[in-house]
Amino acid sequence: MFDVLKVLISAVAGYLLGSINTSLVVGKFYGTDVRKHGSGNAGATNTLRTLGKTAALFVLIGDILKGILACLIGLMVFGRTGEIIAGSLAIIGHNWPLYFGFRGGKGVLTSFSVLLVIDYKIALLVLLAFIIVTLATRYVSLSSISAAVALPILAIILKRDLGLIVFYALLGLLVIIRHRSNIERLLKGTEPKIGKKA
Repeated sequence: MFDVLKVLISAVAGYLLGSINTSLVVGKFYGTDVRKHGSGNAGATNTLRTLGKTAALFVLIGDILKGILACLIGLMVFGRTGEIIAGSLAIIGHNWPLYFGFRGGKGVLTSFSVLLVIDYKIALLVLLAFIIVTLATRYVSLSSISAAVALPILAIILKRDLGLIVFYALLGLLVIIRHRSNIERLLKGTEPKIGKKA
């Protein structure tokens, strides 16, 4: 019964933190809902296109910090299990935020921050893959998708346990699913590159 309570505390804390969608909070200071502009996504890239570099920097920092904080709270409450539960729910909260009508972002930055706490070596390798694809193509969406695909593959190569491999595969799959519209635009050749208006 006590463990169930710890699970619930970790999950609720993670979800409520994740629901603080930084791009929407920052957008309020600009009087702009980024979901109504550009790609319509409540994330750092669309914030950059819509509101500029300063706003995007605040979003980047906020989305990373909330994932880290969620994991640390989960770790304190229920150890490694709580860390993973709280981190996972922070990502879900970002994608489907309680405070913003369940219309959030795609969870890339928050997923990265959670991965950074849980397994920093793989997180840095995934970041490297993201940077390489971004520099080569200037498509942030393609970079995110590539990093998501690389995540479980790296976990297998680095011999992580089966539970983590499955977790990373689900994490990567969620990122890919959230990028469905981007995949369609990439196939049509209409996806905007970084530095260009959506």
